[in-house]
Amino acid sequence: MNNLFTPYEFKSLKLKNRVVMPPMCQYSVTGKDGIATDWHYNHYVSRAVGGTGLIIIEMTDVDPDGRITDYDLGLWSDEQIPALARIVEASHAYGAKVGIQIAHAGRKAEDAVRPVSSSAIPFDDKSTTPHELTTDEVKGMVNKFKLGVERAVRAGFDVIELHGAHGYLIHQFHSPLTNRRTDEYGQDLTLFGREVIAAAKSVMPDDMPLIMRISAQEYVEGGYGIRESLEISKAYKEAGADIFHVSAGGEGPIAAAGRPGTHAAYQVPLARAIKQELNVPVIAVGRLDEAVLANSVIGNEEADLVAVGRGMLRNPYWTLEAGVALDKDAGVPQQYTFGFPRSGK
Repeated sequence: MNNLFTPYEFKSLKLKNRVVMPPMCQYSVTGKDGIATDWHYNHYVSRAVGGTGLIIIEMTDVDPDGRITDYDLGLWSDEQIPALARIVEASHAYGAKVGIQIAHAGRKAEDAVRPVSSSAIPFDDKSTTPHELTTDEVKGMVNKFKLGVERAVRAGFDVIELHGAHGYLIHQFHSPLTNRRTDEYGQDLTLFGREVIAAAKSVMPDDMPLIMRISAQEYVEGGYGIRESLEISKAYKEAGADIFHVSAGGEGPIAAAGRPGTHAAYQVPLARAIKQELNVPVIAVGRLDEAVLANSVIGNEEADLVAVGRGMLRNPYWTLEAGVALDKDAGVPQQYTFGFPRSGK
């Protein structure tokens, strides 16, 4: 039976364990140029030292006006490649594999003078009304994603994740709440996402997996639920998405009637449903910080990989601690063995 420390392999991606550090924005690009800094290097490499199987670098944007803030990472320029490649190389030295989340914030780009979206609908009454992308501009945006993925491949990443969740641009296109278009991208709400997937796959090695992150449920009035997200995911699978990173929410201010749970593992049923219905690998998220709980998600075959977010922000060595808690060999570095005397026994 699989557990948190069972190796995982899919296509060219070979992980030493099932622990994932999910993408979490650091808002730490002090030069506002999209280039990773020493903060990013230390932040990610420390988690590699700490035993994480897969590190997914935070939301990295394909356009300067696609950033949530001007302090976000970018891959719209070749000048941004070396700093990311340095992180990948160092993380590899400690046995971690590294992915990157390629994205565009769309109407949630807070520092853009005029954000863009599928339709001219603001996020809330305090937000700027976005520019509705023309049909030609949408096609140009697909190409921007393609170029961003191509640069990520050149930087040496092991896997690519597309951000189709949390109310960002791909999500804005496949949500009926935010896509009121009358052209081809309104008649087929998954068309933009499918074209981005195809563009990404066209510049990725054939054996490199593509992860799609989705919000499987919208916690807003009139938002879609798991039934609709299964159909969205099915379309993305057919387009070439290999693994689904299953989250929820983000498309609008949370409605009281649809407020998400706050209990541990509250989003795991969404991941389980997509895994079972589509027969695809999934990454589960959502308050899985306790090692025994995270281990049970794998052991019960509810997900293939488990993302630990806040727990890993608090403790870069979460995975090593989980090895102690579960009495598993977490691959403690030789220099740290005195600190983890029970690990692997």
